[in-house]
Amino acid sequence: MPTERKEEYFRVAKQLFAEYRKILIVGANNVGSKQFQQIRKALRGKAVVLMGKNTMMRRILIQIIEDSEDADHPLKIIQPEVVGNIGFIFTNDDIGEVRAVIDENRVDAPARVGAIAERDVIVPPGPTGCDPGQTQWFQALNVPTKINRGQIEISSEVFLIKKGEPVGGSEAALLQKLNIKPFSYGLVLTKVYDNGALFEAKVLDITEDDMKQKFYNACRNMASACIAAGYPTLVSLPHSVGAGVRTLIAIAAATGYSFEQMSEWDAMLNMSPEELAKLAAAAGGGGGAGGEAAAAEEEEEEEEEVDVGG
Repeated sequence: MPTERKEEYFRVAKQLFAEYRKILIVGANNVGSKQFQQIRKALRGKAVVLMGKNTMMRRILIQIIEDSEDADHPLKIIQPEVVGNIGFIFTNDDIGEVRAVIDENRVDAPARVGAIAERDVIVPPGPTGCDPGQTQWFQALNVPTKINRGQIEISSEVFLIKKGEPVGGSEAALLQKLNIKPFSYGLVLTKVYDNGALFEAKVLDITEDDMKQKFYNACRNMASACIAAGYPTLVSLPHSVGAGVRTLIAIAAATGYSFEQMSEWDAMLNMSPEELAKLAAAAGGGGGAGGEAAAAEEEEEEEEEVDVGG
């Protein structure tokens, strides 16, 4: 790179690191120039993509840290991540929206020999469009087939390639013959830097509902531990008060003593069996009527059985 272009690159990069507080670290393997143009266009107004040689990126980070004279500069945690074919996406907007744009701009790709499978590849059963003369070729690959309507048909699904393993020549040839593109290429979000904190990209998969559920579970566990230990806290206090009220009501019911909170229970304890039955039916939401109808049907069936037997 000419000196003038290098100086311009350093100037722009330093400006981006100073202007933006959120940085997405992405892997860029198998991403072509045309796909990069599409991604940059889709992110326009939301984020800026910066690619370059790792040596230049490391040098820029070192200069920023040295110029700041801060031994604990927050960008120091990014330095170890500058490894392999990576790039930076700078933004001050919502990270989830930027990631959605990245995911939308992935392209389907065929399986190339030697490429590492990014996921398990399973060939589904069904017609192949190949004539019966190619049966031996499928048999050599241990693909179960049958002849149906003048063409070869795969009779059951075939587990072809395991995630993380290299694609072999025969597997690539089979997928190409079946016109299957099992992989998709695009920028892969690996780490996220946000105001001095660096975390894995999978943290973005945590939703607000997940956070609420975790908080609820933590409060419930804390309340259980506090009640068992007899140590009152804010989360255990409602349970302790509720248990105390229930104990007082039980004592009052046994001794005949009444107090204000006991009035509803007194009224219930003094109800006649008929009133209790009506109360139970009302609480069941009409279940009592359904039960009576079911009982009437059972009685009719019993009478019919007796008549047939007689």
